[in-house]
Amino acid sequence: MSAFLSGFMITASLIAAIGAQNAFVLKQGLLRQHIGIVIFICWLCDLALISIGVFGVSALLAGHQTATAFMALTGGLFLLAYAWRSAKSAWQGSGILNPDTEPAAPSALKTATTSLALTLLNPHVYIDTVMLIGGAAAPLPPTGKWHFLAGALSASGIWFTTIGYGARLLLPLFRREHTWQVLDSLIALMMLYLAFGLLKQAAGILL
Repeated sequence: MSAFLSGFMITASLIAAIGAQNAFVLKQGLLRQHIGIVIFICWLCDLALISIGVFGVSALLAGHQTATAFMALTGGLFLLAYAWRSAKSAWQGSGILNPDTEPAAPSALKTATTSLALTLLNPHVYIDTVMLIGGAAAPLPPTGKWHFLAGALSASGIWFTTIGYGARLLLPLFRREHTWQVLDSLIALMMLYLAFGLLKQAAGILL
């Protein structure tokens, strides 16, 4: 698998999990309230955090095979947990989001502040972007890291733009429990695939 595709896939699988940030982007998209600002801030945060992960964490792990294996093992186990949660949500149909379509429009500044808070105050975002995505890029050569980063940021930009501007078009689907079950199932399968790759990498170093 190419570094670009690897970065794209792991980022897409992690970012697509329904959480506070995605719920907020969807809600703003449905309400058509400052959605451009929200998308830009979410992507800019990913740019900063994923870059730190790919070049910061990767640089720290360079030449340290045991640390690299530990990161791969931790990331693989974490992705397995994510896969289990997504599979459980798909089975139970508990991932459905019912956006509130009635509130008055807040100011652009308040919307931007809320976007930053939901992104940067969420501890999972650091695990996903810095630790998991950064750790996955650790074994790559310098050129590969740039390709990996490009893939990761492409996935981020496409995802936020799609759910932000496409929310209105997809509203009928988002109101159906089956849609969320399909999405959660796909996320679970993708995470299982990526977890297998990371665990295989860890085993190759340690064994």
